[in-house]
Amino acid sequence: MTPPPPTPPEPAPVSPPPGRSVPTAVARLDLHDGWSVRALRGPVPAGIAGVAVPARVPGCVHTDLLAGGLIPDPYLDDHEAGTAWIGLSDWEYTTEFWAPPGDDQRHELVFEGLDTVARVALNGEHLFSADNMHRTWCHDVTGLLREGTNTLVVTFASPVRHANAQAMALGPRPHANDLPYNAVRTMASSFGWDWGPVTATSGLWRPVRLESWTARLTDARTTATLEGDDGVLTVRVGVESTGEELAAAGLELVVRLADEELAVPVTGAAVEASLRLPDVERWWPVGYGEPRLYPVSVELRHGLQVVDAVTRRVGFRSVRWDTTPDADGAPFALVVNEQPVYVKGVNWITDDAFPHRVTRERYAARIDQAVSAHVNLIRVWGGGLYESDDFYDLCDERGVLTWQDFLFACAAYAEEEPLRSNVVAEVRDNLLRIAHHASLVALNGNNECLMGHEAWGWQGVLDGQTWGEGYYRTLLPALVAQYAPHLPYTPGSPFSPDGADAPPNDPAHGSTHLWEMWNVRDWTGYRAVRPRFVAEFGWQGPPAWTTLTRAVHDDPLTPESPGMLAHQKAFEGAVKLTKGLVPHVRVPVAMEDWHWAMQHNQAAAVRAALTHFRSLHPLNTGAVVWQLNDCWPVTSWAAVDGDGRPKPLLHAMRNAFAPRLVTMQPVDAGLEVCLVNDTADPWRAIVRLRRITFRGQTVAERELEATVRPRSASRQAVPGELVTSADPAGEVLVADAGGVRDAWFFAEPRDSALTPPTWTTSLRRDGDDWLLDASADVVVRDVCLLPDKLAPDAHTDTGLVTLLPGEVHTFRIVGSDDLALPNGVLPGGVLRSVNELVSPAGRDEGQRHQ
Repeated sequence: MTPPPPTPPEPAPVSPPPGRSVPTAVARLDLHDGWSVRALRGPVPAGIAGVAVPARVPGCVHTDLLAGGLIPDPYLDDHEAGTAWIGLSDWEYTTEFWAPPGDDQRHELVFEGLDTVARVALNGEHLFSADNMHRTWCHDVTGLLREGTNTLVVTFASPVRHANAQAMALGPRPHANDLPYNAVRTMASSFGWDWGPVTATSGLWRPVRLESWTARLTDARTTATLEGDDGVLTVRVGVESTGEELAAAGLELVVRLADEELAVPVTGAAVEASLRLPDVERWWPVGYGEPRLYPVSVELRHGLQVVDAVTRRVGFRSVRWDTTPDADGAPFALVVNEQPVYVKGVNWITDDAFPHRVTRERYAARIDQAVSAHVNLIRVWGGGLYESDDFYDLCDERGVLTWQDFLFACAAYAEEEPLRSNVVAEVRDNLLRIAHHASLVALNGNNECLMGHEAWGWQGVLDGQTWGEGYYRTLLPALVAQYAPHLPYTPGSPFSPDGADAPPNDPAHGSTHLWEMWNVRDWTGYRAVRPRFVAEFGWQGPPAWTTLTRAVHDDPLTPESPGMLAHQKAFEGAVKLTKGLVPHVRVPVAMEDWHWAMQHNQAAAVRAALTHFRSLHPLNTGAVVWQLNDCWPVTSWAAVDGDGRPKPLLHAMRNAFAPRLVTMQPVDAGLEVCLVNDTADPWRAIVRLRRITFRGQTVAERELEATVRPRSASRQAVPGELVTSADPAGEVLVADAGGVRDAWFFAEPRDSALTPPTWTTSLRRDGDDWLLDASADVVVRDVCLLPDKLAPDAHTDTGLVTLLPGEVHTFRIVGSDDLALPNGVLPGGVLRSVNELVSPAGRDEGQRHQ
């Protein structure tokens, strides 16, 4: 037996030379307790004026007033309008904290998020003014702290009044919606959007702390790259010290990556170190491999003393977007580890209009809902935020790619001071914070600003003023090159690559946004477009019934009752919902039927678009649905509503983004059956094509052989005898390939002979879940279970299933311990289908439950 190696002796403690202090560990004291807030001036109601209200930090005025019972919930009914005075008022936050006795440390106040126009004072002395929600603000208070109790006051000016004044000072510039959010660096959507309320918040929305130190790390950058099969970690940090020259301070930087360690003496204010990990396991996006992450620690040490430290997790992968022009225009194709990745994406808005309420658990729930729908990329939209570390950490862990817009959206932005310096500081802060994440594969200059300048009539209005192009073409790419050179940058979304000689929203070049169908045309118009990459498109639908009825208490509740209209923010949204429905089904007269019809039409629209886009692969390289989530309970384009409940749209995405897809698409006067294989294995299948009646009789049948290579698609013409129906109102064409199905109906539901089904259902327990078996006597189109009507937190794993006569489909219901049915019968309005929207006979006709 080999004896163990001898234990090395303990290193001798390092003694400082006479007169030299030993660096001590950085102390970070959260300042989150004991805050109060009061209104200073503005149209403040009499019962609130001058009242000091307990305040939560991180938090905002709205939620403090709500917690104190001083305002109604602005998310309910029409209370948003009744709380508009908050954004027109000035507010003062105050707290006291204890400071340690004086010593040789430096003390700094750090505010990770001030929303937005703030003045900070300590012990009655003004420290600084802030005017950017998206950056960290720091101030040295070494000589200003008192031993014992200190008073910290943060005063916020009305964001609405400030933005209006700044808009005139900078020069009025075009913007979406009513208020000039483009004149101040705040969350644009807090000034209202076509899915969001006007909140115009004020508050300390991210953590506040006192940092005390004699030496510390700053500007830590950890970059993970690949060189062949090896992973290379490059660490760049700044080091600050209050004492003697750094070269004489006896400090060293110790970097650990997995089992590798490297120590580097600190000889100046900037230190760089590099570690190589042979034969590294690569980080892969979901659906392509494992998202392998490695722990990294960066420590500033003095002898055995850890003075300061940064810990992160990194993943080794390569990433690029291919925009090389080809015969069809110019692609926008994601390549990870030299593997083309078809993007199955969703757009992300802040998950709450009061973003401090979004917890790690809430991020996890949304991201998991996206993954359940086979989503592999989340685009963080430019009218929102640079999300918290938790968001990117969770995406790293789950292999969900992230695309981060810089925060410019649907507006022209001044490029002069003071906005320009604010933008530089904001971008630098956030690149240093998030650029190391393996999931981050795209940095994008803006949302719809390039298109706005070209297509929305801005040029005449601007009359030669700057509008942001210098940011998107010059400043932002320079900052990315400096702080995140390993990440791809695009100037905007939509955009056409340089040299394409095409307008920004040309579907044949780069990325495109497709909003003509929702705004003007029917959703069948998606099939007339052959886009290379779709970064935005979508269709509206109401939230889940439980969410809707919690938020809106109109009596009677109708599509155009006051509360419903208060929760419809889109221009002519109610009109567009109806115009988009009537080509497919008649408008129902009962509210629950209207609700189901609109939810289904939203799902059908996005499904039609996604299946068409995927059938175009490799011409089309991805689609990003607008949008995954909501920030409050509202009728919108979201797949998950403001209470976190999935809508049928999430099922549509799950079906259309499935790794293996069968879809029939119209081509000229015929049909093609397309098999899409987004797996690493070949797909060999017999495609069984059947034209059947709604009672289940087979009229014509053929079989086709198909072989689909990995990560590709194949198309075949559907034989003519199956394409033409003598009874288009009463027949359906069904394509089955190894358990994957599509159904092509020859007529719109309103013109078809679909009838309300006679259901046979049974409910049974399966561990913590419930299983609902359902079958019917006729073809049932797009069966969907709305489980929140059984239990508020219940959801199901499948939906929008077309059932043939006698087939049994099993819905798994998750999230409820008790699904007791009255008299053992499934209530009406829970199991829905398109069939119920064809006949005015109603949803409950002929149902029975066993």
